[in-house]
Amino acid sequence: MGLGDRFRRVIRQQARKAGREYARSKRAYEEGREWGENHAAEFGLPTDDEDRGRVVCRRHAEKRAVAVNADGEPACFDEGHPDCEGCAEDVREGRVQTW
Repeated sequence: MGLGDRFRRVIRQQARKAGREYARSKRAYEEGREWGENHAAEFGLPTDDEDRGRVVCRRHAEKRAVAVNADGEPACFDEGHPDCEGCAEDVREGRVQTW
């Protein structure tokens, strides 16, 4: 592998890294804009390194890191869906499944 090939590989790796950082920043900005302040810690939820609440989604049965609004609704909340309604209620009452 020549110097040019290694240089291109390093540039591609750095570009991918910058793209991931951009996507993470954009997502955090959009969540913040939509939800205002993140209240996950106020509901006693464990949080990730971006202060998003770590909950287990009932609807999709998967671990998620999400912003939580002042009403205890995760950013993925779908009003009217029974699983989402139950999840928000559990967040407010401090009994939601976390990871």
